[in-house]
Amino acid sequence: MPPKRRYVSPLREQAAARTHALILEHATKLFAERGYGRVTVADIASAAGVASKTVFASVGSKSDILDRIVDQGVNASGYDRAMKDLLELRTPEAVLKALAHGTRLGNEGQFAVHEAIRKALPVHENGEELWERATAAYRDALRTAARHLHTLTPPPSHSVKETGDLLWYWFGPTGWRTLVVENGWSWDRAEEVLHGTAVATLR
Repeated sequence: MPPKRRYVSPLREQAAARTHALILEHATKLFAERGYGRVTVADIASAAGVASKTVFASVGSKSDILDRIVDQGVNASGYDRAMKDLLELRTPEAVLKALAHGTRLGNEGQFAVHEAIRKALPVHENGEELWERATAAYRDALRTAARHLHTLTPPPSHSVKETGDLLWYWFGPTGWRTLVVENGWSWDRAEEVLHGTAVATLR
């Protein structure tokens, strides 16, 4: 007799996916608010309304959860599409405006993810590696933008590398966080000033 195929319930799979997403959502919020080192799996389970064993079964250990948060943030970033649109722009002013607005939306939308990872750096055994993985595509996108700026007229007065470094300085997560979190600026004001600074410096 042929072996019986295991029945997979679509409803059960959907429920499992919802539980997985709920656990990651609450873990991200807790890590961002309290810091990775001060949050336990039991805390995450309580916030998500599930048992601790469900957290382990659905996502894994606390370290595994942080890994999933990083992957989720990278997948949600949309850098590929954003860069495709940006490379169609034909003036430096348009490129810098798109960078200011696009990176603002990304940092605002992914703020909890960035905070969760940032606060894990001092205590997580692979914190620096996680931060690098979380921001590698972001930084590559800004380097691509820098190379594109140097194909336009007028090109920046800096080298391509320096232009990329400056774009990361202004539009990377640290630049946004410094203004919005550490100094209490609104996202709108930060976008306006960072854009103006980039235009004035690279003109």
